[in-house]
Amino acid sequence: MKILVTGSSGHLGEALMRVLPQDGHDVVGLDVLPSPFTTVVGSIVDRGTVRRCVAEVEAVIHAATLHKPHVGSHTRTDFVDTNIKGTLTLLEEAVGAKVGRFIYTSTTSTFGRALTPAKGEPAAWITEDVVPIPRNIYGTTKAAAENICELIAHDYGLPCLILRTSRFFPEGDDTDDVRLAYDNENLKVNELLHRRVDIADVVSAHRLALARAPEIGFGRYIISATTLLTREDLRAAGTDLPSVVKRLYPDYPEIYAARGWSMFGSIDRVYVNERARRELGWAPGYDFRRALDALANGEDPRSPLTRTIGLKGYHEVSTGVYTAR
Repeated sequence: MKILVTGSSGHLGEALMRVLPQDGHDVVGLDVLPSPFTTVVGSIVDRGTVRRCVAEVEAVIHAATLHKPHVGSHTRTDFVDTNIKGTLTLLEEAVGAKVGRFIYTSTTSTFGRALTPAKGEPAAWITEDVVPIPRNIYGTTKAAAENICELIAHDYGLPCLILRTSRFFPEGDDTDDVRLAYDNENLKVNELLHRRVDIADVVSAHRLALARAPEIGFGRYIISATTLLTREDLRAAGTDLPSVVKRLYPDYPEIYAARGWSMFGSIDRVYVNERARRELGWAPGYDFRRALDALANGEDPRSPLTRTIGLKGYHEVSTGVYTAR
């Protein structure tokens, strides 16, 4: 299959460009920045560039985006142009070129304010049925782009699946207090409990979405590591997470103590990936249990793909932990 991957110089784009050829696919990478994994340097907002890129393509994976860290370096108009207009341009040109399937990489940030429970309420149980309440221009434009995907899918019969990915970037947290309170690896492993996914599992979800899109037609899926937390754990997790984790993973305190690590005191949400596992046949391999076992054996809990790609930063961000490299 010939596949166009947008955002091919980014974390996920590079991962897809590395892995998809191993499945026998012919891949074309499009990004505004050059890289060893970018075939065409250009913008998704440029209709002529997009039209050339989708010619004879059988599938599009649209991973290009302005991210949350860009909120501090780009205008709202920039976000609208890239995340909304760029997505619409890709969709329209995909329809015109009779592309057979379209996979849109979205984000759990679309849920926005729905992720924060009211004071005294238990942690939020986040499934695809939760109504998004975006809190910034990033979430707003990603949610709008999702709706445009749905509109085009229904109006033109373009099979389109939306993958709402949770955190997979390796950089430090963009919140100073959190970044200073936890070692970066400690933080990432903690997040596997409720709001993180390894990039190798994100890639496997996209591979399955490519295969299943014609059969499913349209769908939205949360892509996050499988959690052992249940609805019954939400109130305790919102006030005393360490006790909940100790019950579910009795060996965690010893493994953490050996590294001088600490668990979050509480969490405000849990992402639920059940629909993706059921409808896509997705079986993520990197979760909190696997991370604990790796740590106990003196191994790196991250996937080889995560380690290979490493840190990137984000385009045109000049300060902070997301400075482009």
